[in-house]
Amino acid sequence: MTEKHDENQQSNLTSENRDVVDMLLSKNKDSVVDFETMILETQKRVWGSLKKGYEYSGMADESEKFLRKNVFLKLDMVVLYVDLVGSTTMTLEMPAEKIAIIVSSFSQEMASVIRQHQGYVLKFVGDAVIGYFVAEGNSLLAADNAVNCAKSMISVIQKGINPILNQYDYPDLMVKIGIDFGQNIVVRYGADAENSHVDLMGPAMNIAAKIQGMAKPNQILIGSDVYQKLHPTSQKQFLEIVWRNNEWRFRSRLTGEIYKVYELKG
Repeated sequence: MTEKHDENQQSNLTSENRDVVDMLLSKNKDSVVDFETMILETQKRVWGSLKKGYEYSGMADESEKFLRKNVFLKLDMVVLYVDLVGSTTMTLEMPAEKIAIIVSSFSQEMASVIRQHQGYVLKFVGDAVIGYFVAEGNSLLAADNAVNCAKSMISVIQKGINPILNQYDYPDLMVKIGIDFGQNIVVRYGADAENSHVDLMGPAMNIAAKIQGMAKPNQILIGSDVYQKLHPTSQKQFLEIVWRNNEWRFRSRLTGEIYKVYELKG
């Protein structure tokens, strides 16, 4: 009887989680209006940066507060890497000050998208942004948020940033995105609880970076551990990648087999 009760309880929890994701996946007018507003606001900020030297207002460092509060704890999370493609070419073709404005605007717009999808911005690394979505208590929701965040990033670039850059005859921006799930530990480098540097370490951090490195321009790649946590509706949007010539050699932390990676169709 206890076993049956546990099965029923697990089924109910799964159903509840799926209901939450179903709700998030539903389309309505409000979400469309919000997205259109987000695109317009992006264009205003990017245009202001290029035309008037607009500087973004300081971002509340919610990530650092969260990490300091959870230092030395191991947490389940979805990690997202988004990297700007072709920045080296831009460096050779454009004035340094313009490149700095474009990369800065890109990074801060990507950070804004992460925050809008209930994620934290871990750090800016050159022309890349690293974000994470805490999965404690609801890994399904965290995975869904991360994937939707990646989709929004590409839309913001294509519909928000690039049209403004085109007005100045600048090249379109493209990105590569990698996402993975796993347990990471919050580390602090030093004894000073308030000022010592804090960061994340763990397999998901490393594999998300490796996955991102394998992506093509404007492609979203996710690890199997993320794919397994997506709603079936979202899973249908992805295809498993068939690697050739031993391009991908990383193995699953659980099974020891080659770790599966999936690409968003289209």
